[in-house]
Amino acid sequence: MQINRLFEIIYILLHKKKVSARELAEQLGVSRRTICRDIDTLSLAGIPVYTEKGKGGGISLLPDFVLNKSILSEHEQNEILSALHGLSNVRTSDNNQVLQKVSATFNKTATNWIEVDFSDWHCGDDFFDDLKIAITERRVAEFDYYNTYGEKRFRRVEPIQLWFKTKWWYLKAFCLTKQDMRIYKLTRIKNLVVSDEHFLERDLFDVSGDSDSDSELQWVTLKLHIEPEMAYQVYDDFSENEIEKQPDGSFVITSTIPVTHGLYSFLLSYKSHIEVLEPEYIRNIIKDEAEKILKKHF
Repeated sequence: MQINRLFEIIYILLHKKKVSARELAEQLGVSRRTICRDIDTLSLAGIPVYTEKGKGGGISLLPDFVLNKSILSEHEQNEILSALHGLSNVRTSDNNQVLQKVSATFNKTATNWIEVDFSDWHCGDDFFDDLKIAITERRVAEFDYYNTYGEKRFRRVEPIQLWFKTKWWYLKAFCLTKQDMRIYKLTRIKNLVVSDEHFLERDLFDVSGDSDSDSELQWVTLKLHIEPEMAYQVYDDFSENEIEKQPDGSFVITSTIPVTHGLYSFLLSYKSHIEVLEPEYIRNIIKDEAEKILKKHF
């Protein structure tokens, strides 16, 4: 459609400042004659576009021209651009195109002041694009899901929201099998397919959760003694108010942590440099696990 092409021309000129009719024609897949007619249309509409002939010439806009943005303050424009930069961290495919167009609209380039990499060191499934489509277009998604016990289950869900919490990505969704809200850990989702079946928006209510729901978690207050060699990890894993540094350089940690299967692997990551002081049952579990490891290696 011509109206879409006219906007594309404006976006290109705002971004590139000056471009030839041939370049525009090739980029938009039309003839040079069509581009010339479009330029005339833009001029008649009051868009300050002009052409220069000869070497170094081309089509351009007046330097101070921007699309109508009067409803947004300077601060609001910067906030929008910063938010788009932040969205690029989840690697959805259309972010760069949107960022480029909005930057051109505001006639400015935002400073990319923060970079966050949510990816792991290994290459795994990247479902962000597919789940974004499923959530925004309200389309039913299907996938295989491995629960806490390693059991594979087929799930059909109505995706509601992607959720990042404590190092992991989760999917909040209404499970059509369970007829209830559930939370699914993205790393346990396999063989994701977004169907053509659409669903109506549901009223949001408390998530009862699958195996990863906070509402099902039990919490325990740990008292730990950690040797000085692990200082670098202590300050990564615990907040300052949980750490009590001892005269010999070691640490006594008091921290309330959810009891999950990952708790024990977390404690064992400190190897022989940690001692669980309290509670006794967690101390005994770590002791049993250490003995099992010892038996397997001797």
